[in-house]
Amino acid sequence: MIDAFKTIARRGLFLFDAETAHGMSIAALKSGLVPGCALKADPRLAVTVAGLEFPNPLGMAAGYDKNAEVPDALLRLGFGFAEVGTLTPKPQAGNPKPRIFRLERDLAVINRLGFNNEGHAAALARLLARRPSGIVGVNIGANKDSVDRIADYVEGIRRFS
Repeated sequence: MIDAFKTIARRGLFLFDAETAHGMSIAALKSGLVPGCALKADPRLAVTVAGLEFPNPLGMAAGYDKNAEVPDALLRLGFGFAEVGTLTPKPQAGNPKPRIFRLERDLAVINRLGFNNEGHAAALARLLARRPSGIVGVNIGANKDSVDRIADYVEGIRRFS
């Protein structure tokens, strides 16, 4: 059943360009259409790093959930942690499209999005509204047009710490 769903979902998403498919996957997670994973945590997979206890070492890296819209949905899928962003102080559009390219034969993607995101304030509001259910990291960056890139990073550290 899961293999059939996976095959149908993949074929359906591949009907769209990569960036549209990415947006659709975020929308599906936000809507609850994608069920969580009912796997029981296996203590053999637990990892402690820098005093943080992860249920498993597999996480979702920054770049997928750019605006902190679905970190808890990702954790419910079984990830040991989710990282949101990259988030910049001010919203920015990122690079011109197309900017995500599929390498189907290599089962890979090239991402040239350019830190498109809604900015610190929007993401922070979402993160503060959530009921903590696991480890969520925040990846910070500088705005493309910043006059002081170091200050952008300092602002991100202050805001999200």
